[in-house]
Amino acid sequence: MAASTPASRDRYVDFLRAISIMVVVLGHWLIAAIYFRNGKVSGVNALHVVPGLWLATWILQVMPVFFFVGGFSNFVTMQAVRRRAGGYAEFISGRISRLMRPTTLFLAIWIPLTIAVDLLTAVDDGVLRIATGLLTRPLWFIGIYMIMIAFAPVMVDLHLKFGARVLVVMAAGAIAVDVAAIGFRLEALAYLNFAFVWLLVHQMGFFYADGSLQRSPGFFWALTIGGLVVLITLTASGIYSSSMVGLRNERSNTNPPTVAIIALTCWQVGLVMLARPRITRWLQAVRPWAVVIGLNVVIMTMFLWHQTAMMVAVGVTYPLGFPQPQVGTGEWWALRPVWVAILGAVLAVFVLAFGRFERGRGAAPAASATPPTPPAPGAFGAFRAALGTTYLMFGILGFAVSGFEAFASSSGDHLVFFGINPLQNLIHLVLGGLALSGVRRNWILAGSLMVLLGGGRSFGFLASNIASDMFHLVTGIMLLVGIGREQFVTRAAA
Repeated sequence: MAASTPASRDRYVDFLRAISIMVVVLGHWLIAAIYFRNGKVSGVNALHVVPGLWLATWILQVMPVFFFVGGFSNFVTMQAVRRRAGGYAEFISGRISRLMRPTTLFLAIWIPLTIAVDLLTAVDDGVLRIATGLLTRPLWFIGIYMIMIAFAPVMVDLHLKFGARVLVVMAAGAIAVDVAAIGFRLEALAYLNFAFVWLLVHQMGFFYADGSLQRSPGFFWALTIGGLVVLITLTASGIYSSSMVGLRNERSNTNPPTVAIIALTCWQVGLVMLARPRITRWLQAVRPWAVVIGLNVVIMTMFLWHQTAMMVAVGVTYPLGFPQPQVGTGEWWALRPVWVAILGAVLAVFVLAFGRFERGRGAAPAASATPPTPPAPGAFGAFRAALGTTYLMFGILGFAVSGFEAFASSSGDHLVFFGINPLQNLIHLVLGGLALSGVRRNWILAGSLMVLLGGGRSFGFLASNIASDMFHLVTGIMLLVGIGREQFVTRAAA
């Protein structure tokens, strides 16, 4: 694959995708301090203990870089789909399937395993909830990226029509949300910045993809320094946390995101674009480019299983006497490289075992991925694609919030306004898959189940509330009506 890569491919995008995920994995491994003492497991976030370590998050919080290159990839893929006269449904099915292959396997293994541990062992429910929460926390990123994919076709159109004005409007929206949420304590509005902030970062990738970001080094130096100055100003004000990841007793800059993330994005994008010419030349050699391809075809598998690798390493090495020094001490820092090497070896086993499911058939770098069989075009196809993606997103983000423990608890958790539990998350994933399939009877089944879930509060094993019930009822009716209308139109045309 490396030898046959066309000269037109921007190899730096694939490099950034791989590096950004690897930095996230490394960051999680570095800041997590886990202890096993007196028969009990405990843990602490090093960011809470080591003074000044929050500064590392200005480099290690690289989700902006991933969403930036995600914008590049989605723009390129959307334009390719349109050149084939394809539509929204084809674009969505291709992009979502790549995310869901490794994610489905991860859930298919951990959900029954957690249920078995819960039912057959004496593990404390609180410990199990913490453990599964650690495993599922990375899923928030996949759920948010699904939002980027779902909105990408619309955002591409806005980019082609309005250019940089879209960025200005979205930045203004993010600022307005922060003013309302922080200044006027309208906390519920803060969640709007999941769209304003991350879609803005994603939108910046379009300028890279269409060539308009090919500027002089002076522009990128200005972007880097300007972003850094704004970030310092925002965090020094005391209004925004200095850390770019969430800390206890501090308002998070990522959940939900704030304008500090926009400043972080400018700082990081400026840096990576300054490094682009030199690294691009290096990637012309077959060997480094082959490594980048090899990482990209299993990158989601690495991301999904890296917390599992840490748990396995703790379970194996701690009983054998691996040192557990106090976090932040010289010994603790000296052992970090050894600890990361152990975790990397364990993760490599998971990647070897499960990476093939992410690669699928005829693996290719992510930016060129397209579905082998285009779905039926038309407004109804686009509606099904959007609805299926929404349900998948609810399922993935739901697991990120609830974990796997208390599988059918009627109390459950909340995903923004919706009551959820792990069982409902699983049902949402199934409904999303049925809606996205190419089989009409699956659509009918999905619509019928959605309508049935409209009465979710009457089921003792669901954590539904009026918001989730109304959503299921309305979407189910809309899907069934759409199916009936499509059949009528098809028969009339015949």
